[in-house]
Amino acid sequence: MGRTAVLACGALALHVKAIAARDGLALDVHPLPPELHNRPERIAPAVEALAERLAGRYDRILIGYADCGSRGAVDELAARLGAERLPGDTCYDLFAGAAAIAQLRDEEPGTFFLTDFLVRTFDHLVYRGLGLDRHPELRDDYFGNYRRVVWLAQQRTPELERAAQAAADRVGLALEIREVGEARLADVLRLVAS
Repeated sequence: MGRTAVLACGALALHVKAIAARDGLALDVHPLPPELHNRPERIAPAVEALAERLAGRYDRILIGYADCGSRGAVDELAARLGAERLPGDTCYDLFAGAAAIAQLRDEEPGTFFLTDFLVRTFDHLVYRGLGLDRHPELRDDYFGNYRRVVWLAQQRTPELERAAQAAADRVGLALEIREVGEARLADVLRLVAS
């Protein structure tokens, strides 16, 4: 079988690339800017533009996004391209499993999730990305309905734990840590690469 292009969310691209290299999967990762998550209506058009640039170079395309707030636009694009996309509504489903995410949301609907990537880039993507550096008074507008931050840790380290705590503190929420690893994402990638 030929190679598969993975048009990946920047938040997942490093994981996908590392898993592919470790497991010998014939996947070429093409990341897109993670900032697209701040404007989910731009995800499908950006993925489509990248797919057009790669046309004819790959046997298969895998869209390395979940729905990600696109309201079905990623699925519509996948159908038009004859491509697969990663399962789930969010990348949180890929790391923790849809049932675990549903349970966490049932326990506390006001849960703001972080992955390792979001912990590392919280200041840039979330805090500055939402303009809170310039308008801190907007914090309650964005986070007023949240009650906790849950970090879905793929690789828990003291450094990341401190950064996750700092992110939670910055938005005034309690931090909970769930160690989830990346085994679920690896299983999905092995399945689609076979």
